[in-house]
Amino acid sequence: MHTFLRSIGFGDLTKNADLYLILESILNRPDEQNIVKDEYGNEFACFSKSFGTDIGITVCGNFINDKEFRMEYYYPYLHGSQITTCETIEIERHAAREAFAGICDELKLGVTLIFYIENIADILHARKNAVHNTTTRPDNAVLAGLSTGGKILLPIMKTSKQLANKEKSSEKRLSLMKQARDGNKSAMENLTMNDMDLYSSLSRRIMKEDVLSIVESSFIPYGIESDQYVVIGEILNFYESENSLTNEKLWILNLNCNNLVFDICINQNDLLGEPQVGRRFKGRIWLQGHVNFGY
Repeated sequence: MHTFLRSIGFGDLTKNADLYLILESILNRPDEQNIVKDEYGNEFACFSKSFGTDIGITVCGNFINDKEFRMEYYYPYLHGSQITTCETIEIERHAAREAFAGICDELKLGVTLIFYIENIADILHARKNAVHNTTTRPDNAVLAGLSTGGKILLPIMKTSKQLANKEKSSEKRLSLMKQARDGNKSAMENLTMNDMDLYSSLSRRIMKEDVLSIVESSFIPYGIESDQYVVIGEILNFYESENSLTNEKLWILNLNCNNLVFDICINQNDLLGEPQVGRRFKGRIWLQGHVNFGY
């Protein structure tokens, strides 16, 4: 059973028999379906059903002899509300099944960002076009995360001057990273010196302050799966949602994590604390994304 089903309101779902009834209902009465033939003529299908605002389950599989459908896998999803990254995105297929990961060097984080791609049918369509020499690289991606556990942290109090300095510092660092990516040695040296100064400052502060009072936001890979992270991010907006089938209450949080803005969904039973704008969220997420093509 998928670990992140509880994130969208299926926290009490424990029996496979009950799960298969839900999956069967999705196949019989989907809200959306996409059927795509790949370059070899195989028919791959995705059936999606919504169970609340921007949340649901997608069932994927293949048609055998144009009649019989065989489910290959399923996954819960959350549709994000805004474009998160416009960096160059590479697409890689999973080895064991017809699923894809998006990979991009996100300068705002300073690391390679890996996420699970939701709109598989669009990828297959794009790859089919690639056979006819049509560009298949996405223009941008809308990211979102599902969380199985988290807590609300108090914000770090800052003056207006500190906020302005932080914004200038972030813009300067982003500019230096772009220059360094293009091979500018001076920018590389400046970034190295800045990191050394930051390390020295943190080493002094950690002796007297709590780490969560120093680290305002973070984005750290979690576990052995490359698309899962532990994040700390400021809550920009939030609203309460509900699973239409189970009536379990959910929180949809809009986060700013190192200037990367995305939505997450978490079961209210798995969140410690009360979300408020300005407070912070800390927890584990499975990162998903919808990639947008220009054609």
